[in-house]
Amino acid sequence: MSFTSLGLSAPLLKAIKEQGYDKPTPIQAQSIPIILKRQDILAGAQTGTGKTAGFTLPMLELLNRAKPSRDKKAHHVKVLILTPTRELASQVEESVRIYGKHLPFKSTVIFGGVKINPQITALRRGVEIVVATPGRLLDHISQKTINLSKVDFLILDEADRMLDMGFVNDIKKVIAVLPKERQTLLFSATYSDEIKKLSQKFLRSPALIEVARRNTSSETVKQAVYPVDKERKRELLTHLINKGKWTQVLVFTRTKHGANRLSGQLEKDSISSVAIHGNKSQNARTKALADFKAGKIRVLVATDIAARGIDIDQLPHVVNYELPNVSEDYVHRIGRTGRAGHEGEAVSLVCVDENEFLENIEKLINKDIPKIWEKGFKPDPSIKAEPINMGGNRGARNKPRGGNGGNRNGGRNSNSSRNSNRSRSR
Repeated sequence: MSFTSLGLSAPLLKAIKEQGYDKPTPIQAQSIPIILKRQDILAGAQTGTGKTAGFTLPMLELLNRAKPSRDKKAHHVKVLILTPTRELASQVEESVRIYGKHLPFKSTVIFGGVKINPQITALRRGVEIVVATPGRLLDHISQKTINLSKVDFLILDEADRMLDMGFVNDIKKVIAVLPKERQTLLFSATYSDEIKKLSQKFLRSPALIEVARRNTSSETVKQAVYPVDKERKRELLTHLINKGKWTQVLVFTRTKHGANRLSGQLEKDSISSVAIHGNKSQNARTKALADFKAGKIRVLVATDIAARGIDIDQLPHVVNYELPNVSEDYVHRIGRTGRAGHEGEAVSLVCVDENEFLENIEKLINKDIPKIWEKGFKPDPSIKAEPINMGGNRGARNKPRGGNGGNRNGGRNSNSSRNSNRSRSR
């Protein structure tokens, strides 16, 4: 199957060809024809399967087919795309611009953590497509700086993460101001029961698409576990990077402090590194990601939420410096590599404290991950497991310091703190 057989017009096919693509991925092949029939969809697909193009291309096609406004200067918001993080919002809007470069439509991205006035200016100039995080979008709605009364398409991207981050009520508030007659597309990295419940509220007789089995790890990713003492993880990581001559490595830690500390240690080992997490400014995160993509930095150390929007087609290496306590997050993490048919490697450095996490992950993905005992780094069998401080991650076995309990967003459920945190953390 080729893109030419999916019913896309010449301007889109030209943009696709310019990107070097000739065959659609499974999620694209299934979703594009259904969306073009103006049917709602509920799509479950792992990250890296091409789902962004799976909704961007048909959305642009339908916009292009629609009758133009009598007022050629008028630009009404016709498409609203909601994403959980500002990094993902930026990348989705970039895809819209790339695939729509030969079409007359304008787009903009709005999220918190930056000044709102430039966003207001862009909206006043007129756009057909808005990509937004829920919190900042509600700010615009409350200030009446955006008009959503003519929206024809609502797309919820990475809906599972929006649920995880506590955006359900925000999504309901946004949907309340949208026209009832619209096409709604819900895309999710995992296809959970919670997602199905969400779809029953917002979708009308949706077509169900599931490309990958529920909670499976990508078959294009070579996985390995390196048992090691906790205190020697950084030493082993440096050893593996230098031994393998790795030039582009995404490393996951559980906490922001841990990301900063590890990045600094790697720099001392003469390995260029930078950390990204929620406490970093948007400009700093954008620059770090750009430098990493360009090969100016060998190692990007990230927390789960900060890395959610990272989309690099041929990222070769992902390292779990610390295993996630939520098994599904392991699938999300290693989904950063092995994308679009390319092979990737996911390495986990596991100390005795994390053996229970490893067992749960192996149960979830229904396979044993091969263990490699690196020479000179065999763990000390006399060391006993100790409880792990999750630093505020959900599902934590031990309540972290700071009074936020297991809420990974620092009080997202508190009405008093939600508004103040929304623009800062999204």
